[in-house]
Amino acid sequence: MQGPGGNTGFRAALSWLDMPPLWLLLFIALARVQAVRFPELAWKHPASDLAGGLLVGAGLLLFALAVMEFSRARTTIVPHREARSLITTGIYTRSRNPIYLGDLLILAGLCAFWGVWLALAVLVPLFAWLVTDRFIRPEEARLAARFGPEWEAWAARVRRWV
Repeated sequence: MQGPGGNTGFRAALSWLDMPPLWLLLFIALARVQAVRFPELAWKHPASDLAGGLLVGAGLLLFALAVMEFSRARTTIVPHREARSLITTGIYTRSRNPIYLGDLLILAGLCAFWGVWLALAVLVPLFAWLVTDRFIRPEEARLAARFGPEWEAWAARVRRWV
């Protein structure tokens, strides 16, 4: 079916591809390419295994805590959809974006585990910028429009990342 701006079916398919988990997988793959194809750029240390494991574990924990809050609130976790409720409880009293923060921790943890410090220094900030620009800002605009003063009060209390 085609709308006035072009093929809406194609756009819908692209919106499903433009999802944070897929971006995370792409960035993880890029870090892994550095680890495998350019091992001379990697620097492994016994502490990097521990640091990597702790970061990945913390990221998974943040993700799980956030998903529990979404389940309690019975609202969508899909970034491109309209939220039915504003989640301000649980982990959302500490961060407005614990899932994206968890994604960053997972990416950083894998970079540390593989010893790819160049990827850590480049990919993690690039991923943070990408999710902020592509997902967080539009989500915040939708939440502000829908929940108004409630969102404004929560956003004033809780930082975007940490």
